[in-house]
Amino acid sequence: MSSLAMSSFVEQQIVLHQFTAKHSAQARAILGWSREDLARQAGVAVEAVQRFESHADVEDDIRLTLAFRLEAEGLVFFPGFAPGWGMNARRSPPTPNEPAEPGIISRLMSSTAVSVDSPSPLPNGA
Repeated sequence: MSSLAMSSFVEQQIVLHQFTAKHSAQARAILGWSREDLARQAGVAVEAVQRFESHADVEDDIRLTLAFRLEAEGLVFFPGFAPGWGMNARRSPPTPNEPAEPGIISRLMSSTAVSVDSPSPLPNGA
């Protein structure tokens, strides 16, 4: 088995053991999603979400699909803990009354900008 296939297999096994029915319900609450919303976003039947969250048996691919869809929203799952926001969590855009924080590139550009008309800081005007 190639290392890529092995890492994918290992990742799937980790997700299957870490992502629980309780996580699904808690994640939906964090996102403000109904079961129908999660089903639509994940491309699965609403009944599959209901079965999973009712602790009934569902296929591993359904469980993985739900976990990966919720992770795509920036949530992370660990056994024994409520879902939380990961490092790369998508956040909603700022409200119109809240100014957006300038990005790192904008901040760097504004701090090092030199006017064309300003005298050269190099000797001999070079």
